[in-house]
Amino acid sequence: MVAATVTDAKARRLAELREFLMSRRARVSPAEAGLPDGGGRRRTPGLRREEVAVLAGVGASWYQWLEQGRDISVSPQVLDSVARVLKLSGTERRHLYVLAGLNPPPPEVAREDRDMCEGLRRLIDAWLPYPAHIMDAYWNCVMYNDAAAAVLGMRSETAENCLLSFFTDPIYRSRSRSWEQNAPQVVAMYRAACSERPDDDGFASVVAAVKAASPDFAELWERRDIRPGGQVTKEIEHPVAGPLFLESTQLRVPARPDLVIVLHTPTPHAEADTAAQLAWLASPEGRRGAMHPVAG
Repeated sequence: MVAATVTDAKARRLAELREFLMSRRARVSPAEAGLPDGGGRRRTPGLRREEVAVLAGVGASWYQWLEQGRDISVSPQVLDSVARVLKLSGTERRHLYVLAGLNPPPPEVAREDRDMCEGLRRLIDAWLPYPAHIMDAYWNCVMYNDAAAAVLGMRSETAENCLLSFFTDPIYRSRSRSWEQNAPQVVAMYRAACSERPDDDGFASVVAAVKAASPDFAELWERRDIRPGGQVTKEIEHPVAGPLFLESTQLRVPARPDLVIVLHTPTPHAEADTAAQLAWLASPEGRRGAMHPVAG
C-alpha cells in the first residue's frame, strides 16, 4: 500500500512537470528567445521543443522525455539551462526543481518584490504600542518601531546586528531579566539560520565578530545546539514602565526570504499588566517620563 502511494505521488508530480513545462514553453515567443520567427503562422504557440533543446544545450530527445514527464535523470545545471530558456522566475525555477525531484535552490527575491520595505514599515508601525523590528538573513537590523527603541533599547548606534547587540549592548542586558535563560536559545536559532545557507561567508563574519566581542557567545556557540527560529519569552525590567513580559515571534514573508519580522506580544503574568504598561509608555505622559535620564 505504501509503495503504491509513493508511485501515485511520483506519477502526479511528473504529470504536473509535463503540464508546467508545456505552459511555460508556450509563453516564450521565438523573438523573445532570440530566434527568427521565420514568417508566417506557427502551429505551436511559443517555442517548439526542439528549439528549447537547442537553446538549452541539451539533446532534443532528452528534452522531449523531460517534457513528457518520463522518469529520467536530471541535474541542477541542465534544469537551470531550461529555466533560462523558458525565462522562469525564481519561484518558477524552484517549482521546476521540485517537480523534477531535486532539492530546490534557496529562495530569491523577485525584482517586483524588492520595494516591499515601505509596506513592512507600515506593518511594524501598526504593531505599536508593542515592539517590532525587521532583520535580514544575518540578523542585521533593517528597521524597528518606536516601541522597540523605548522597550528594548534599540537605537541607531547599536542596532546594526541583533545578535551582536544581544551579547554586547549594556542597556539591553541590564534590562533583560531573562538574558541567561534566553542566550542559549538565541545562539541555537542563529546556528539554524546559518544552516539554511551553509556556503554563505556572511554568517561566518558575524559569528567571528560576536565571538571576539563576547566570551559568553563563544562558549555557547561551541555547544553546537540548533533550533529553528520561533518564539522566545522575554522578561524586561524597564526603568520607567517597570516589569514587562513579552513573547517575541519570528515571521517570514515568502516574497522576501531575506527578511525576518520579529513581533513582540504581551503575555499574561501576575506581576504586571504588560499590555497596559506598553500603552502607557507610548502615551504622551509615558513619552515624557522616558525622556528623563534613568539608569539602564
